[in-house]
This record gives sequence, C-alpha cells and structure tokens, in this order.
Amino acid sequence: MRFFLALLVDGALAGVVYAVVAVAFVIVYKASRIINFSLGEWVMLGSRLTAAGLYQLGWSLGASIVGACVGLLGFAVAWNRLVLRRLVGRPLISLIMVTLGLGMVMRSGSTLVFRGVPGTIPLPLGGEPLDAWGIPIPTEKLLAAAVAAVAIAAVTWLFQRSRVGLALRAVADDQEAAMAVGIDLDRYASITWALAGIVCVIGGVLWTAASGGAFGLILLGLRVFPIVVIGGLDSLPGCIVGAIAIGVLESLTGGYLDPVMGGGFGSVTSYLALIVMLYARPTGLFGRPAVERV
Repeated sequence: MRFFLALLVDGALAGVVYAVVAVAFVIVYKASRIINFSLGEWVMLGSRLTAAGLYQLGWSLGASIVGACVGLLGFAVAWNRLVLRRLVGRPLISLIMVTLGLGMVMRSGSTLVFRGVPGTIPLPLGGEPLDAWGIPIPTEKLLAAAVAAVAIAAVTWLFQRSRVGLALRAVADDQEAAMAVGIDLDRYASITWALAGIVCVIGGVLWTAASGGAFGLILLGLRVFPIVVIGGLDSLPGCIVGAIAIGVLESLTGGYLDPVMGGGFGSVTSYLALIVMLYARPTGLFGRPAVERV
C-alpha cells in the first residue's frame, strides 16, 4: 500500500508540472488554432536560457528566469511578426510544417549556442526528502509542483478575469466577430505567443530542476501532446485534469508493469490512453465539438 501511495504522489507531482507545459500548448491553440509541434523546443530554449544566465553570466536564479522570460518573449513576438503574420489565410498544413521547421532550427541552433552550458538548474530549497506518513517526497518535486500550481492559477485568472483574457477568448471564439468590435488580431497573436513563451520558461525550469536534467526537454513536448488531446485541445481545465491523470498513470504503470513488461512501458501508456480517448470521445474530456451552420 505504501508503494502504491508513493507512486500516486510522485505521479501527481509530475502531472502538475506536465500541466504547465500543456497550458502553453492550449494557450496557442485557443487563440490561433495552431498546433505547435515545436513546444518541446520552446521549453528547452527557456531552460537553456535560464541555465546560461546562471552559469555563464553569474546571475541569481530569479534574475536568470526573468532574463529567460524576456528573451523568449522577444523571440515569440519576432516569430509572430516575421513568420506567422505572413501565413494568415494559408492552409493549416502550412502552419503545422512551419512549427516543425522551427523546432528543427531551435534544436540544432541551441546545440551550438549553448555548448558547454550545464543542463541542471538547482532550486533553492533542495535537500533531504520530506517524510509524509512513511512516504518520501523529494523537496525539488514538491517545490516544482507548488510553483507550477501558482503559474497555472495565474494563467487561468488572466484568461477568466482580465481584459487581455477576455480579448483572447473572443479571438478564440470568432476571429471575424473579434475584428468587428475592434480587437487587433495581430497584437493579441503576439501576446498569445509571448504568454506561451513565458509559460514555457517556467515549465522548462521546473521540469529540469525536478528531474535533475536527465530527461530530454524536447521529448517532454511529445509527452504533453496526448495530455492536451485527452483533456481537450481548447480547454485549460481539461489539460490540467489530463496532465495529472497521465502523470499518475505513467507512475503506476512504471512501478508495477515496467518490471514485468520491460523498462519504458510506462512512457507508452499515455499514447494508449490517447487512442482509447479518440475512440470514446474524440473532442477530449472537456473539449467542445465544432458546431457549424448549414
């Protein structure tokens, strides 16, 4: 029983960090209907910029995160203005291919630019694991999950309570109607990508700190894709629920089935759950089916 609870807690903590990265995916999709297949590279870039601030410039962790957010914010605005704005009205496959191409450029470019920069990011409260009723909980994962929860709450508040969030939701619902009431689509597209970039920095730092830098951040983007489909591509609550569910599922299958079926089976379970969800409910748990007038 204690082993089961330890796996449950570990999976839930990992799921909360998954949710941060999933939120970055949903933010872009809600506002622009673009499926960002370069998400893992965005998360990787945010983490590497933070590590560069820590080890190359000698900044504190807070200053490095702020610097990475500024850098990725500028990159996001330039990406929207120089590339995406020229693809307005083009087929969806063009937008998908350009995100794949961006991912390849970011991946190869980061290898050159950040060569020699350590891949680890230490959190300030690392130390001995906490003991909760005999269950050891790593302080790094606990702190990462707490910061992730705050970040998710902040993004949710922004979408639900602020004027910017109201405009972004209007753009997501009907772009033509949003333009008719005076909403600048180009401006809010830049805000969307900038917000996603900041969330990617937070997600990259938290996952790197919680995993010790051992897990490839680019592959993290692939792990998040089943989460957002299961939760609903345009649903923030759905991606949070889906992330925690997938985190727990991967942890339990990794603990119980990996010793029997071989290592790595836990990483496949999210895609098996994705296949089941596509058969049972293609729009996801909280996704809305497309309604068209005929």
